[in-house]
Amino acid sequence: MTPSAPAGTRIVGTTAAEISDSVRRLVDRGVLAPGDALPPVRALAEQLGINRNTAVAAYRQLATSGVVVSAGRSGTRIVSPDPVAQEGFSRDDGARDVGAGNPDPRFIPDPSRALAQVTGRPVLYGSPVVDPDLETWARAFLSADLERDADALRVTVTSGASDALDRLFTALLTPGDVVAIEDPGFLTGIHTLRVGGYRAAPVPLDDEGMTPEGLRAALAAGARAVVHTPRAQNPTGVSLTAARARELRAILADHPYVLLVEDDHFSLLSRRGFHSLIGPGHERWALVRSVSKFLGPDMSVALVASDAHTADRLGMRLRPGTAWVSHLLQRLALALVTDDAVRADIERAGSHYAARNDAFRTALARHGIDCPPSDGLSIWVPVSAPARSVTARLRERGWVVRSGDEFRVSASADPSHRVRVTAHDLDDAAQDALAAAIAAAA
Repeated sequence: MTPSAPAGTRIVGTTAAEISDSVRRLVDRGVLAPGDALPPVRALAEQLGINRNTAVAAYRQLATSGVVVSAGRSGTRIVSPDPVAQEGFSRDDGARDVGAGNPDPRFIPDPSRALAQVTGRPVLYGSPVVDPDLETWARAFLSADLERDADALRVTVTSGASDALDRLFTALLTPGDVVAIEDPGFLTGIHTLRVGGYRAAPVPLDDEGMTPEGLRAALAAGARAVVHTPRAQNPTGVSLTAARARELRAILADHPYVLLVEDDHFSLLSRRGFHSLIGPGHERWALVRSVSKFLGPDMSVALVASDAHTADRLGMRLRPGTAWVSHLLQRLALALVTDDAVRADIERAGSHYAARNDAFRTALARHGIDCPPSDGLSIWVPVSAPARSVTARLRERGWVVRSGDEFRVSASADPSHRVRVTAHDLDDAAQDALAAAIAAAA
């Protein structure tokens, strides 16, 4: 892009706002493509006959709005979102898929009987966004694990946890804001950050949860939100310990207005205790519990407890007539989770996942692979070779697993030496065969 380029194909302007708008127009028209480099600040200032500080301010505006990113010695480039792997997807090439991360269909309750209980009550414009009966149940369900009075918290219903995360960000953040997120992290969360133009501050994990050093670094980098999984973290299976929760709460005590989002996706299935980072003095927070793991991924309902300010901002995104969650789905979810037989089946499902994952860890140990206990639908398996090469060799042997590289928040991170395996629906013989194949591939 040179000064002699035709009008409409070069950056113009004399103020930071004009220059920023010019770059955005060039991106919209396809003149500037993802990954393209912008002129160095000094060169742009000379080209436009402006002060260098004006060019710096223009690039800062573009970075804040998520249009460009500083690439160090490579200069400033148009944002090129790295593709995020899709959860639950693999090519159908005859290999056995043990990387999808899905619940066992045998444990998804049949809604036929419950459906008859929830129909026949039309919902019209102007009706409450949240079904009153579901709100009453959700208030008790969510407040039981929070240091908040049930009457003090607010309840919102969204179309799943990913919808809750997207709406929370849109309601309370601005593109370009820094968000602290677990690394490795949940694919949908990573995708939401990249598509929304937010900047990720990766926070490493250990066996007790987010590391204190990582959280401090993210907050020092200006994080305006923190997203974490209190138990059954995906993909690692790590659950926050009580001691780590106290340590992280102490750090967050100095940042009460940072939006703190807890995604307790495995709630009713988890075999671990719930330890929250939401302290009694934290001002901006949301606890999200979806029903997809125990009622099925197609049951797009998530319950969100939050403070009043967050609830009001979130509610603005869920006005009747625009994007409220179907009351049929809300009533159906309530009918299922309050049915004694369904709750017994959910309890059996949780025990099944825990037992089968323990059995697979035992099979891995027989083949020389040590996996610490964890929670969730999958196992985070350490491998001695780079994960991508291991997944390729396993596919040749007829198995599809997920490379740990797919769950990295930072695309520049070192190659992963982990694979995520979903083996809870395999019998003992198949689990042993898979463990042997992983050992051989690694």
